[in-house]
Amino acid sequence: MAGAGVTPVLRRCAVALLASIAASTGTAQDVKLHAFADARLVDAPAPRSFVDGGSGHTRYGDDARGVRFGAAGLVVTAQPTPSLFALVDVQLQRTDRTDLQVPEAYVRYRPVSTGAWRGSAKAGLYFLPISLENDGIGWTSPWTITPSAINSWVGEEIRGFGAEVREEWRARSGTLSFGGGLFRNNDVAGNILALRGWSLSDVTYGIGGRLREPADRGERETYDPFRPIGGRTGWYADASWKAIEGWELRALHYDNRADPAAYTLYAGGERLFAWRTRFWSAGAVWTRGPLTVIAQAMDGDTDVRPDGVSFLTPFRSAFVLAGWNRGAWRPAVRVERFSTRNPSERGHAVTAALNWRPLDWLRLTAEWLHVDVNRDASAVFGDPSRQGGNQLQLLARVYY
Repeated sequence: MAGAGVTPVLRRCAVALLASIAASTGTAQDVKLHAFADARLVDAPAPRSFVDGGSGHTRYGDDARGVRFGAAGLVVTAQPTPSLFALVDVQLQRTDRTDLQVPEAYVRYRPVSTGAWRGSAKAGLYFLPISLENDGIGWTSPWTITPSAINSWVGEEIRGFGAEVREEWRARSGTLSFGGGLFRNNDVAGNILALRGWSLSDVTYGIGGRLREPADRGERETYDPFRPIGGRTGWYADASWKAIEGWELRALHYDNRADPAAYTLYAGGERLFAWRTRFWSAGAVWTRGPLTVIAQAMDGDTDVRPDGVSFLTPFRSAFVLAGWNRGAWRPAVRVERFSTRNPSERGHAVTAALNWRPLDWLRLTAEWLHVDVNRDASAVFGDPSRQGGNQLQLLARVYY
């Protein structure tokens, strides 16, 4: 599907959000700028990466070796009043080309409360409360370079473009939080998971970004993952419990309510369909001293109906991450499994990372990622159905 510019609806909404944030920052007493940029030394596996339209499941492929630019981001936050908070995140992501994009831009209203209950409302473009890994600047992970397959997909296709309300109950033993939201422009979510399968990558897409479908070598088919199709409104609801003893439970249900028969035309007459995608996500975090254990699972399906014929793709994935936080040093290990049906895919991955942060503005990370996947549909593009390999990265990231 040929690429197209950011849709007029998305552009107008993004401009309005950025303008409101700029207005907030103009009078803000507390405006903060945060930034990061990184370069990395890469030793990639043989399969061509999905970023380049191949069937490989890692960010880098084609036996690539050498220095690569990873990403750069600027996050601006403002708090003009104790109740009002605004954020905009602009990132430069190096994929097959360099993309300037906006993964998040929102305004949140949370009144000051001295009681047990505290409500809030948020509107704009934002990440849904799914990830238990990615809580760093620019939606990055402090544990690994590459997030899990679950959160790699969330960074690609899942976003709230709308509004949410939330309520918190703060007790002596912990905090209960529950809420939900309505969103638009997530109609294509599920497309890449069905056509390409799971992947592991730290490329985060937003307004201005382009995802690539699997294609023969030389073809450059991309699409806007947040293009509205069909005009339906999706919803999500979530709840969490964070105990003072150092553990947290979280669950979320997502339904984009897309019309699986609806489509829009890209240049060249290619059809980009909406995908009806629903899933449950559940996870837990347990911290005891320097040890942190994170577990998360996702189970759902996505459906498309070109010409009235239904193609339903169930999917699931789960991981466990164990990390050790000892001052400047932070080693971590993660194991995970993932699968889809129709087309059939089964795979697993193991990630080991060693982080060293000798200075507040510098992080050095060595990461080894092993992936082993069996996906029948890879044969369509002349690639073997059974693929695996090791991706090695040495990263240097600077912060401001």
